[in-house]
Amino acid sequence: MPSNESEAVRRHWAAARVSAEQDTPEGDQELGDHRWAELTTEPADVDYLSVDGRPALWIVPHGAVADRVLLCFHGGGYIGGSRYSHRKLFAHLARAVGARALVFDYPLAPEHTHPAQLDDAVGTYRWLLDQGIAPGHILFTGDSVGGAMAITTQLRARSIGLPLPAGAMPFSPAVDFEATGASYDANRDRDAFFHRDLVRGLGWIFLGPDGSPQDPFVNPLYGDLTGLGPIYIQVGGDEVLLDDAQQLAAAAEKAGVDVGLDVFPQMQHTFQMAAGRAPEADDAIQRMARWARPVLGL
Repeated sequence: MPSNESEAVRRHWAAARVSAEQDTPEGDQELGDHRWAELTTEPADVDYLSVDGRPALWIVPHGAVADRVLLCFHGGGYIGGSRYSHRKLFAHLARAVGARALVFDYPLAPEHTHPAQLDDAVGTYRWLLDQGIAPGHILFTGDSVGGAMAITTQLRARSIGLPLPAGAMPFSPAVDFEATGASYDANRDRDAFFHRDLVRGLGWIFLGPDGSPQDPFVNPLYGDLTGLGPIYIQVGGDEVLLDDAQQLAAAAEKAGVDVGLDVFPQMQHTFQMAAGRAPEADDAIQRMARWARPVLGL
């Protein structure tokens, strides 16, 4: 049975569904507003530093190894979220890993459609490399659409000749805007927010009139995952996006990638946002850290 603390995530998503169905301004911004940050406690012994000339934050846990970096892609359906909504979540993760983290803003739809988000992500990765951080010392991580970007950014970077990072840790990755997974039906009454029409609608906003949900830089299931570094995926068992995670793991394994998948029973989408508050979220953070440290050589 889920802990009382983790139920805060379910309540958050249930309230978000009501706002979205009523088409309120709050619903338009629900995925990215300050209410996300309220789910997460403020971790101790972490400093936040602005980045000159970039909409990004350095997250610096006390005692962190300076040349190991988590590049963090925030979720929000490509229409919301920011470095501020997700800074505490990624701070918990960086603190557990013992590395610095960089969380950045990217252009949002509908004002900016695909591939603006990916172009910005690749630019941020290139900037990080230009700071002298070795690619093998960088690990991509992100939630929801940020989890998808943790994979698609690698595919795009490779296509223009950039080196690949050490690996990736997507959680609750949202990769399939066609919403084809059987979990959309199996978990229809369990997922507090997402459903097939909503996900397809987000895809329509993100892709615009000229984009395709089968673009491999949108859905990596259509891409070539051969040669990517190791991938560790987490997902909630009650998500309609459960199949997104399972299909991504299967595709990566088929491509010869070292991949791990943890399904957390009865958990909602991005339940890790309750870090510092819910035992399930804290367990998930610690599992990510145990996986990440050897990948980063820590």
